[in-house]
Amino acid sequence: MSIKVDSRHLYLQVIDRIKQDIESGKYKANEKLPSEFELSKQLGVSRATLREALRLLEEDNVVIRKHGVGTFVNPKPIVSSGIEELTSVTYMIEQAGKKPGSQFFLTDIIEPTEEEKSKFMPLEVRELAKLERVRTADGIPVVYCIDKVPKDLIPIEAAHTEDSLFKVIEQHTGKRISYAITYIEPVTYHEKIYGILNCDFEQSLLLLKQMHYTDDDEPVLYSLNYFRSDVFSFHVFRKRL
Repeated sequence: MSIKVDSRHLYLQVIDRIKQDIESGKYKANEKLPSEFELSKQLGVSRATLREALRLLEEDNVVIRKHGVGTFVNPKPIVSSGIEELTSVTYMIEQAGKKPGSQFFLTDIIEPTEEEKSKFMPLEVRELAKLERVRTADGIPVVYCIDKVPKDLIPIEAAHTEDSLFKVIEQHTGKRISYAITYIEPVTYHEKIYGILNCDFEQSLLLLKQMHYTDDDEPVLYSLNYFRSDVFSFHVFRKRL
C-alpha cells in the first residue's frame, strides 16, 4: 500500500513500512538503516515525520539510534519469559531451542556482608559460597551469573557438574526452590561483564537481583543475573483488581 493513499497518520505508515522491511529481510539485525535524508526520500515523507517514526520504533526496541553514527536494526530477543514464572536460566535457554552451557569464572568462599546476612535471615550465615559463571546458549555468552549460597548447603564441586543450581540444591538438600523476590535494574555499562558477554558499548543489560526461597520460606540462594537485552526479554501478566 502506498503511503500517500493510506488515511492514517504518516508516521504510523512509516513505522509499519520499516517493520515490514525488517520482517522481509530487507534490513537485517544489527544492520544500519539508510540515512534520514535517503530514507525520507524513499518513503516520500518529511524528515520530521521520519524522526517521529524512528523515535517510536526505538521506544519499542525495534531500532537503536546511535548519536553521530546512525540508526540500526535491533536483533529480536531469542529468549522471552514471563517474569512471574520462576524458572532457571538453563530452562529458559532450553525453551528457546538452544543448548545451555556454563563457563566457570570464579568459585570462592566469602564472608557475608551485613546486608547479605539480613537477606538470609533467620538463617545465621557465617560463610557463603560464591560462584560466578557465564551462561551460554549454543556456545554464545548470554548471561553473567553471580550466585551466593550458604557454604554448607551444597558441595561446591557439585555445582561444577550441573548447569542448574536449582537442581543441585534440590538433589543435595531435598529442598525445592518455590519462589523468589526479584528486583530488575537496567545496567548501562559494566566494564568486566560487557567484555565477557561481548556487548556493544551502547547496549544495555538487564540485572535481576533475586532472593530464592523454599516451600518452607527458607532463603537458600541469592543471585545477581546480568542478561543481554538483545537475547532476553521479560514480560509480566498484570491484572486489574
